[in-house]
Amino acid sequence: MTQFGYFLACEEFTPDELLDQAKRAADAGFTRLAISDHFHPWNDAQGNSPFVWSVIGALSQTVELPVTTLVTCPTVRLHPAVTAQAAATSSVLLDGNFTLGVGTGEALNEHVLGDRWPRHAERADMLEEAVEVMRRLFTGDVVSHQGRHYTVDNARLYTVPRVPPPVYVSAFGPNAAELAGRIGDGFVLMGPERELIDVFRRSGGAGKPVVGGLKVCWDSDRERAVDTVHRLWPSELLPGELGQILPTPTHFEQAAQLVTRDQVAESVPCGNDPDDHVGAIRAYVDAGFDEVYVGQIGPARQDFFDNYRKAVLPALAA
Repeated sequence: MTQFGYFLACEEFTPDELLDQAKRAADAGFTRLAISDHFHPWNDAQGNSPFVWSVIGALSQTVELPVTTLVTCPTVRLHPAVTAQAAATSSVLLDGNFTLGVGTGEALNEHVLGDRWPRHAERADMLEEAVEVMRRLFTGDVVSHQGRHYTVDNARLYTVPRVPPPVYVSAFGPNAAELAGRIGDGFVLMGPERELIDVFRRSGGAGKPVVGGLKVCWDSDRERAVDTVHRLWPSELLPGELGQILPTPTHFEQAAQLVTRDQVAESVPCGNDPDDHVGAIRAYVDAGFDEVYVGQIGPARQDFFDNYRKAVLPALAA
């Protein structure tokens, strides 16, 4: 049976707001949390980007819901050994209820130390090696590694969970879905694309979880909701690989000028009709997702939680 979680958008909200949303999500009946890992927001209007590992530590003391990163890039800005330590500690704090979602990342977040931004094929190779390194470190053994991309010299994690955290791999195309099936404990996909799930299943992902989700804007005024999404999250509708290669929020703002209000209205559930929200989420269920995470855009957060508790989540459960 599909589980429904709440998505915490670090790009849009302060740490205190994220913690408050987590508590409201638990009260509303969401059974899991996902959280983004960014150095920058997608645009200046979003206005936030706290360090995800600090927020996860605070979440562990605030709610009792499992937490998944959607997603962390363990290859450029953070070395996989450092990411492994952060993930292991998070899993200990969450009593094992932590999943490390990983991906090849975006230049937006990973260029900040001045590193070269590789092409996707190389980034995928880096991710595969990084996952190998992290899994070895999760054992608590001493690890030395000299690979194509990373060196680890006599490193040992002393704080490790009883069971290593599962590593779910994100993908936006068939090659990445094949990699996810081959090396991942699960698959992260942000749209209900059954074809990519089939690739994942054929490539070693049979029986493994598929997770992902969507953003919505609950508001009593649908036009205002469309305006809110168009102002804060037009990046959701940018095509192709732009999301991976544009380096700054300013570049995303420039590209997002091509996104129209009509596109937002057609693509993002906006307003207060429960059927619109249920239909958008059910598309993920029908595609075979095991976990679907929903994030509220904009300020009407209590209305969102109240109405999801009363109408949307019960309809999905039925």
